[in-house]
Amino acid sequence: MTNVNQGNCRQSAKIIVNPIFRWGGLKAKQLTVSSIGGIVAGFLSFALPVQALQVVVTPANPQLGDTLSVMIQVDGNGGETPKVSLQQKNYPAFPIGNGHFRALLPTTPLEKPGVRLLQVASDGQVQKLNVQVRDRDFPTQSIWLPPGKDEEGTDAEFDRVDAFKALVTPEKFWDGKLLRPNSGEITTIYGVRRYYNGVFAQDYYHRGVDYAGAYGSPVIAPAAGRVSLVGRESQGFKIHGNVVGIDHGQGVASILMHLSRIDVKEGDVVKAGQVIGALGSTGAATGPHLHWGLYVHGQSVDPVPWRLQGVE
Repeated sequence: MTNVNQGNCRQSAKIIVNPIFRWGGLKAKQLTVSSIGGIVAGFLSFALPVQALQVVVTPANPQLGDTLSVMIQVDGNGGETPKVSLQQKNYPAFPIGNGHFRALLPTTPLEKPGVRLLQVASDGQVQKLNVQVRDRDFPTQSIWLPPGKDEEGTDAEFDRVDAFKALVTPEKFWDGKLLRPNSGEITTIYGVRRYYNGVFAQDYYHRGVDYAGAYGSPVIAPAAGRVSLVGRESQGFKIHGNVVGIDHGQGVASILMHLSRIDVKEGDVVKAGQVIGALGSTGAATGPHLHWGLYVHGQSVDPVPWRLQGVE
């Protein structure tokens, strides 16, 4: 069920007193001032509210790993940009025209299911919603990395990747459903928990989807955007291998890892479906495959709803 919060609202009424208006069998000219005041108050109490701030959250029944899309309608076209927070963490809202704004909020497998408090504030009004996020079963997997593939990576590698994931550019580059970045079979889904060489990774979950395509098969951009990260195994990217990061705008980004070849450079603007490299096994990979991770405001979310239903 779609979440629409009524919240604070303003009331308006137009009262017309007519010489031939009758109330309870009495002519209006016979009414006292106090009687007219009571009539006006009665009309005001039954006047329909004017919704000045409306909030709708999709999907209607989210689960861990989903992206919450918060659609906000403000009063008129000149209202201030709404302030959006989930569990007291702030997220940006972006205008989409005609007094409407949209904010995207990530959820992850490391969170607990249950009710989350969503708050939207604009022009002195505040809407509060309780959003129920369902639990989800994530499978467990054991991975054995051979010597040379089990290194932890360097600070320089993770600093660059973290800086890429933190980008929040105002432009929206993606349009509609995202594309499958490789035609290979899906071998590991989003959210899988793992044992690495027999040790459970406590704060880890599989932050994306793996495709076991043929070595050297094309990897395409799942959506339009700007290439904002290019890293190579030869430059110290021991975990990600040869990697391309695409900024889709407004806090949404794709990272494509373990490539055998990179066909783009930082700053390139790519279209959805454009070849950006080839599938490989560079970095921490046990064999040829593509890892596609989708991030919203720095948190890894499930890419599947973005491909099947789309998130606007």
